[in-house]
Amino acid sequence: MTSQVFRQQDTIVAVATAAGRGAIALVRLSGPDAFAIAAKHLRPLPSEPRVAHLCDVLDGDDKLDESLVTLFPAPNSFTGDDTVEFSAHGGYLVPASIVAALTRSGARQALPGEFTRRAVLNGKLDIVQAEAIGDLIDASSQVMQRTALGQLDGGLSRRLSALRSDLLELEALIAYDVDFPEEDDGPIPRARIENTAQSVLTGLGQLLSTAPMGELVRDGAVVVIAGPPNAGKSSLFNALLGKSRAIVTEIPGTTRDALEAVIDSGKWPLRLVDTAGLRETQDRIEKLGIEVSERYLADAQVVLACAENAADLDRTESLIRKKTRAPILAVHTKYDLVTNGDQTEASAIPVSAETGSGLRELLSAIDAVVDTSQGDIPGDLPILTRARHRKALESASDEVGQFLEAWRAQKLPVTVAAVHLRTAVSELEELIGTMDVDDVLDRVFSSFCVGK
Repeated sequence: MTSQVFRQQDTIVAVATAAGRGAIALVRLSGPDAFAIAAKHLRPLPSEPRVAHLCDVLDGDDKLDESLVTLFPAPNSFTGDDTVEFSAHGGYLVPASIVAALTRSGARQALPGEFTRRAVLNGKLDIVQAEAIGDLIDASSQVMQRTALGQLDGGLSRRLSALRSDLLELEALIAYDVDFPEEDDGPIPRARIENTAQSVLTGLGQLLSTAPMGELVRDGAVVVIAGPPNAGKSSLFNALLGKSRAIVTEIPGTTRDALEAVIDSGKWPLRLVDTAGLRETQDRIEKLGIEVSERYLADAQVVLACAENAADLDRTESLIRKKTRAPILAVHTKYDLVTNGDQTEASAIPVSAETGSGLRELLSAIDAVVDTSQGDIPGDLPILTRARHRKALESASDEVGQFLEAWRAQKLPVTVAAVHLRTAVSELEELIGTMDVDDVLDRVFSSFCVGK
């Protein structure tokens, strides 16, 4: 899809809510002709902006719906263009018929992310904030929700803009020193330029240090459930998930592949992985499943070593330690079947998928392990959640580092060394969208849903 497809002079329309049976569907119409097109289909035409009016929605003489309609004149709308929102009855037919009628009157079906793209082009949002909208829609945990809201509020954008301003000031100092070396104030002290550059480099490093945590917040900490066949791994997976995703039987080797699901533990998103039982087998397909399990173990951030008794737990932990460097939590499964004479390992967490006992304690233990490896979520520092952010900041940091090295060595002309600063500024400008970056917009909005 090329950027030329996004014609800003068009008036666009789309259903902004998920398709399917529901109480309300939101139809959004935006563009220079939005009010004129809406006027052909509304009786009465709303008279007051930003106030919901009950209107009949018509297609010629045919009544399509009775909807609450709100007008948002430019520039005080989400997109910055004239916008009309129809809060219509839900389902498939009603919103689709409204869109069809508006399209026949001159609107065009919106492309994925086109409403948000217009908000960026009209200065209502920057690109980082627009990405935060996508992250908020896709959020599967409370921490991701809070992180996305912080970015939507401009937390990361303000930090990036401040770093960009510092770089521009640094460029100005160097330009002044080059162009006006004989001014009364004298040359700019070299230490001042070096300290400013070092401060920017430190700020970039602080943001980059949040990237691993951002990846965890976005994708979830990988928690692998491992152990011998028939140790209750799939039952534990289903119990933690709250619904049956894995087939649970008494036949060893049922799970032939890994199953994944993300849950919100309350503090961290956890990407649970139910794996094939670890054992020696001649079954070719089961061997493939065990190989998949071992790959997950190698990449795990937490491993739950599952077994039904203390002896099996010892063997399972010993086997798992050879295949991963991740912290291991011993889990005594099927604890509801333990008799008075049975013992469990002191460090093991007793759980029962059948009764639900021990599940809360297990989630708390997983959170504690993630806390130890990741640390607390910084309260005053934005978190990088996208590879695009990390790549741009890595490049900017590298350029500032090269400038500092050249500045300290004094082996390059100042004007040549300053090229690194200009490149670093360009990286930050492309990241937040303060320059013409149609290709960046194409990449950002290609994953958005229609109507957003």
